Amino acid sequence: MSLHDTPSVPGLRPDLPPVWLVGAGPGDPELLTVRAARLIGQADVLLVDDLVDRRVVALARPGARVLAVGKRGGCISTDQAFIHQLMVREALQGHRVVRLKGGDPFVFGRGAEECDALREAGLAVEVVSGLTAGMAAPAAVGMPVTDRRHTPGVIFVTGHAQEGGSAPPWQALADSGLTLVVYMGLATVGALVDTLLGCGLSPGLPTAAIASAHTPAQRSVRAPLAGLPQAIASAGIRSPAVLVIGSVAALGRVDLDFLLAGAGPSRTESARRLDAEAPARGLARRMG
Repeated sequence: MSLHDTPSVPGLRPDLPPVWLVGAGPGDPELLTVRAARLIGQADVLLVDDLVDRRVVALARPGARVLAVGKRGGCISTDQAFIHQLMVREALQGHRVVRLKGGDPFVFGRGAEECDALREAGLAVEVVSGLTAGMAAPAAVGMPVTDRRHTPGVIFVTGHAQEGGSAPPWQALADSGLTLVVYMGLATVGALVDTLLGCGLSPGLPTAAIASAHTPAQRSVRAPLAGLPQAIASAGIRSPAVLVIGSVAALGRVDLDFLLAGAGPSRTESARRLDAEAPARGLARRMG
């Protein structure tokens, strides 16, 4: 399918290409889907989230415009309505627009809101899934989020309730016996731990925090639930990070952080090559 081969939908502009909401994954460009890499390399305009790795952005073709529209907790962020306006404006001019979002567009990425705004403007939209941090970050340290010896499932939940919105049902989550993977929970980890302890979880329950997964800045720490806030502070863990709460957090290897960061001969040849060839634009063109 070419960039312009989009099914006809009543009410949408058939003379314009769709806008692509593309998941950039957790960081390493080798974890992009083939389709994502191709679309990034063919776009005229890319609206890029703050958490998208620079090596992924480097796959854009020469001459493409890259617009930074960062949204990050605790920092100055681009207004969501303004992002909608930018996407619509560029698409109505006939540009091939890629909205490049860290992880997966539909996992805590406001992808549904952006789809609604585009369709209300008469524009088609296509979503290209990406590898979300809730799976990728634990895997980066060899930690499964499900294991039949430990838990029958996993729950992805935000630790940052929307202003004026209701908090997650922590008692029900604590009672579920499932692995909890908490996005955007670092800033309020102390209150979160107090809540979960009050819900009956054991102070000794294994937990972990994994930051900047699949990048050279990757860091992680493990601790019993009661000690997680102090462990995070002592290890200097910074956002972006996910928290893993459950017995699976005792599995895997923390020393994988250092292998990924390039300490010693264990680093993969592909990782060395990607750092040495940061522009890497040829990859996207070859896939096109």
